Amino acid sequence: MPSRCEICCEILIAVLLPPVGVCLRHGCCTVEFLICLALTILGYIPGIIYALYAIVYIDRDQFFDESRRPLFQPQPV
Repeated sequence: MPSRCEICCEILIAVLLPPVGVCLRHGCCTVEFLICLALTILGYIPGIIYALYAIVYIDRDQFFDESRRPLFQPQPV
């Protein structure tokens, strides 16, 4: 589960560049990223709205499996 600081940073990035925020949360080749990219191309505000929805409401751990692994993952210590 991400911490509050991680979620706040992702939300801030999502407001500035919506697809990048979704990419950090879900990965670059996921359906969420492609939807956010398309909405951002069609209009900046719909991209922000979907990015916030994807970051706050879609739980990454619930749908996590090997085929949908995010691009950036912290390495175990």
